[in-house]
Amino acid sequence: MNSALTETQEGVIVAVYVQPRASRDEVVGMHGDALRVRLTAPPVEGAANQRCREFLAKLLRVPKSDVTLVSGDKSRHKRLLIRGVDAAAVFERLK
Repeated sequence: MNSALTETQEGVIVAVYVQPRASRDEVVGMHGDALRVRLTAPPVEGAANQRCREFLAKLLRVPKSDVTLVSGDKSRHKRLLIRGVDAAAVFERLK
């Protein structure tokens, strides 16, 4: 899972592979070098991006405003910046 995390001065960038329209929101392991996340939201008009931000914020116990989509707006492969945490804390909370 460490390959999915990149520590920066602002926080941690998490590489995520999103599977939209799932039966529930959950982390299901790794997809290459990215965290594989299933989301209930459809990939329409940014709904999956919004749900991904909300889900990771809840999972990592940070405010939604501290989770920002860095890249992958229209892709299943996304990179999200999590502010206010370090890679070790993210790794522990994702276990």
